[in-house]
Amino acid sequence: MRTLKGPGIFLAQFLGDTAPFNSLDAICGWAKGLGFKGVQIPTWATSYFDLQKAAESKTYADEIKGIVNSHGLEITELSTHLQGQLIAVNPAYDKLFDGFAPEAYHNNPKARTEWAVQQLKYAARASQHLGLDAHATFSGSLLWHTVYPWPQRPAGLVDDGFKELANRWLPILDAFDEVGVDVCYEIHPGEDLHDGISYEMFLEKVNNHQRACLLYDPSHFVLQCLDYLAYIDHYHERIRMFHVKDAEFNPSGKQGVYGGYQGWVERAGRFRSLGDGQVDFKSVFSKLTAYDFKGWAVMEWECALKHPEDGAKEGAIFIKDHIIRVTDKTFDDFASSGVDEQLNKAILGL
Repeated sequence: MRTLKGPGIFLAQFLGDTAPFNSLDAICGWAKGLGFKGVQIPTWATSYFDLQKAAESKTYADEIKGIVNSHGLEITELSTHLQGQLIAVNPAYDKLFDGFAPEAYHNNPKARTEWAVQQLKYAARASQHLGLDAHATFSGSLLWHTVYPWPQRPAGLVDDGFKELANRWLPILDAFDEVGVDVCYEIHPGEDLHDGISYEMFLEKVNNHQRACLLYDPSHFVLQCLDYLAYIDHYHERIRMFHVKDAEFNPSGKQGVYGGYQGWVERAGRFRSLGDGQVDFKSVFSKLTAYDFKGWAVMEWECALKHPEDGAKEGAIFIKDHIIRVTDKTFDDFASSGVDEQLNKAILGL
């Protein structure tokens, strides 16, 4: 076993136009001041981080790493959640997802997808230059609009959808394999990879590719009423990243999982700051530790109620208090009779 690394913080929800959130240097100083030890960097905010440049220039990657390290922090991983979403977009969502790409690619789904694929390949090389071994992303979705099948799905539709999704991702997975970095899909409603079964369907189509791994975030499973602890038992060998995010699900006689088109505050299922929701994090940290998870515990703040700065301040302490420093001995070592082969044989009657 090993002790989880952390606490880390995903910077995406904190980026802004005012100090200390308006530059990588400033936001790292802020994060360090709260007690974080690592930062997960979103790659779509080019004023903080130039993904292409980090892929093409080891010197630039070293400069970025130097900025982070100067505050006593480490880079935990890079994220291409927005670009990964664009690897596969059903036409029903074209207008909504155009905003995830530069304006030059709007109203041109083919060009937008090509841009996204290149972004992921840049992310592989940039991760290598930064000395990282895992990367966060979304799978995208061709099938999500059929998740609740009415009208019924035509025969073969799901299989065809996963074949196409796999065809788009296989060259990307190979690019990550070339540089020794795992692709960690955040299993998330809205993605074709939204639970264990859908992940297994994808994994089969990509021939169990060794780089097709997982970002574990229990909050998304609370909202699906999925057993998020048993999920770790099933998939711990593929879990390479961990978002520490809380959630609650409070169904009523008027709404349930689907939320009735309500805003986040009014939904039965909503994300909360760490400790304010229903996730049993003591058990989550225990399971990940027992399974020898080697990555970072990274806070992702997405709360419907609490101010983000309060969520970050409390989150750093929450994660620190939940990380288990693993023992180097067993509790009953004091009663050990030592190694004695003859004694063992005598006990066995041999």
